[in-house]
Amino acid sequence: MKPFAALLIASLVSASAFAADAPAAPKVDLAKGAQSYAAICVACHGADGNSSVPLQPSLAQQHPSYIHKQMMEFKSGVRQDPIMQGFAAAMSEEDSRNIAGWLATQKAKPGFAKEKDLVLLGERIYRGGIAERHIPACAGCHSPNGAGIPSQYPRLSGQHADYTVKQMAAFRDGTRANNAVMQGVAARMNDREIKAVSDYVAGLR
Repeated sequence: MKPFAALLIASLVSASAFAADAPAAPKVDLAKGAQSYAAICVACHGADGNSSVPLQPSLAQQHPSYIHKQMMEFKSGVRQDPIMQGFAAAMSEEDSRNIAGWLATQKAKPGFAKEKDLVLLGERIYRGGIAERHIPACAGCHSPNGAGIPSQYPRLSGQHADYTVKQMAAFRDGTRANNAVMQGVAARMNDREIKAVSDYVAGLR
């Protein structure tokens, strides 16, 4: 057997063994998630997770692992926001997973870009980054259409530009410190570039 083939087989066997030993994903109760969402979240994030308030994020169709992670980080204080920390403090991990699971079943409504003068700049940065300042392309982590990568990078497609600007500014000034990669990216971007990317993201399909 050739060395490469032997290595490949060994890798597959190891991966299978790891998968067999991996803990099962926690079960999610979508009915309880819908009830909890309606009682706690609906006022800010909309009846179906599509927020109508530009500074409040739309959560419909977001990756559940991402929402759960953010809720637990609000709860622990790793991510700061007085309103969200108040809600998260009274929420169990089970509540969080149920809500996140239910939100993932809701269809996100498409958004649109509003700044015609900036949308081309936003597209260039999102798709190609800014090489001379070591700013990577956003599409590399969040995918070309903004769908993100489950369990790793959040969905951005259709998100309110105002909310995205607020979060990018928070990463840049250190008031949001729960993602070192995004802090590093935002630190190299100016206000115009942040606004351009945020507007472009709002129109992604």
